[in-house]
Amino acid sequence: MYKIEYVESVQDDLLDISKSNKERIRRAIEKKLATNPIEFGQPLQYSLKGLRRLRVGDYRIIFQIEENKKVVLVVKIGHRKEVYG
Repeated sequence: MYKIEYVESVQDDLLDISKSNKERIRRAIEKKLATNPIEFGQPLQYSLKGLRRLRVGDYRIIFQIEENKKVVLVVKIGHRKEVYG
């Protein structure tokens, strides 16, 4: 089991997301990232190398795995059109 931690700015990311989508995102983090983030998260490239993403509908959860600490650090959550910029 991995511990989930969040960058402070993630709270701002959630302000514009509907309640139902927030719930879907929360469940995905609990069920997928907390149990096996390597299996469920796809590695990113270029300027985001070292980070991974998890798809939840039209939203993306950008995260980093700290394997030695068994921690998943959620860096950003947002709509797929905006999250990578």
